[in-house]
Amino acid sequence: MKILVTGTTGYIGKRLIPFLLEAGHELVCCVRDLNRIPEEFKDQESLTFIEVDFLMYSSAVQIPKDIDVAYYLMHSMSASADFEKQELACAYNFIDYVKNTSLQQVIYLSGIVNEDVLSKHLRSRKQVEQVLGKGNYALTAFRAGIIVGSGSASFEIIRDLVEKLPVMVTPKWLNTKTQPIAIRDVLSYLSKAAGNKQLYNNNYDIYGPEVLTYKKMLLIFAEVRGLKRYILTLPVMTPKLSSYWLYFVTSTTFKLAASLVDSMKITIVGRPNNLSEILDVHPITYREAVEKAFQKIEEDAILSSWKDSIISGRFSEKISKYITIPKYGCFKDIKFRKVTNEEEVLNRIWALGGQTGWYYGDFLWKARGFMDKMFGGIGLRRGRTHISKLQPGDALDFWRVLFADKEEKRLLLYAEMKLPGEAWLEFRIEKGKLWQRAVFRPKGLWGRLYWYSVLPFHYFIFNGMIDSLAGKE
Repeated sequence: MKILVTGTTGYIGKRLIPFLLEAGHELVCCVRDLNRIPEEFKDQESLTFIEVDFLMYSSAVQIPKDIDVAYYLMHSMSASADFEKQELACAYNFIDYVKNTSLQQVIYLSGIVNEDVLSKHLRSRKQVEQVLGKGNYALTAFRAGIIVGSGSASFEIIRDLVEKLPVMVTPKWLNTKTQPIAIRDVLSYLSKAAGNKQLYNNNYDIYGPEVLTYKKMLLIFAEVRGLKRYILTLPVMTPKLSSYWLYFVTSTTFKLAASLVDSMKITIVGRPNNLSEILDVHPITYREAVEKAFQKIEEDAILSSWKDSIISGRFSEKISKYITIPKYGCFKDIKFRKVTNEEEVLNRIWALGGQTGWYYGDFLWKARGFMDKMFGGIGLRRGRTHISKLQPGDALDFWRVLFADKEEKRLLLYAEMKLPGEAWLEFRIEKGKLWQRAVFRPKGLWGRLYWYSVLPFHYFIFNGMIDSLAGKE
């Protein structure tokens, strides 16, 4: 079959594509920016990419006429005031784009909605499902519980809480019941549903075999990690305080923390169905899902992470807009060192951030991350998805990867910390020299004052970093 995939660079999309290719399907993948095509999917047979921004309808977009099935995997984790309108706009534009194709089935991944009063995000998911149901094709909607897998938002937040806090004083919503499902089972349901007429024009809740409270999930996670943890739930903790609690302890943004708190107050338990028998999928337990996630982490085989979503930081536009560093009206710190072993230097550059750190003055980097967190930024806690791999769009501590090409010997980062301006950090090797360039485009007087206030720290940090990268330490 010929299959259209939306949400290609998202957490689910990047993991679903290999399943569909292995099943022998031909894929057409939609991306907002052709500069963000995942490295592992480039130059693959049976796989083509088209640039589509579903938020902004364009008559120039040409969806192939002969597609059979489409996966609708676009979601927003933003807590901005208009995100519901944005999600509905995407759904209506999608219908418009595919109305003149031979599309037979759309498969939509949503969330379990078995409460009368829904969180803002679950309400939006339900509204999108209703809109998608108006198209001239059959809709199959899978409503998932909390998805557990390496790199998923829920997994990483629980990991932060368990590994950092021996004793937790928590909000009362930790006693809310939910029914988590392993990412591998979600992918099995999605991939096996393609073209299955038994599932046309129907919706199904998909979930694991256990109903657990969030508190029990934390305790099981701790057992898997061999940690003893104590949890005390308070009868009173406002949603705002709960959001700040998640924000400061975990790697999430405040917007996502607020959205999660809004959703976690609601019981999420799936409706019984015969989907497992139809598709021959038998979900594993939460404990098994956590164990398998850590196997992937230990093998450095994390295929995707929620942190690599553009909306996990303050970056909101196409990456290509920022690849060209401005020349005028900027402050610059440019340094170079001669290098003898370019491959070793590149490997050090590609290991920047995360567990490796920044090679010099890590305590200063951490202090800057803490300041960023205090002012509502993302801080350093996002880390990175892979130990040694980088590609455009990846989150890297409080930076975003704009360009990463070892053949061109160039890495370009864009700052997502709170700043009175914009900042780039570039590493490039040319003719036996490593060039390190920090560029800051200030916004108003505060931007200029900021640059001069941090200039003394830059001298030590940037000198130390390039010396370490070049092997001169």
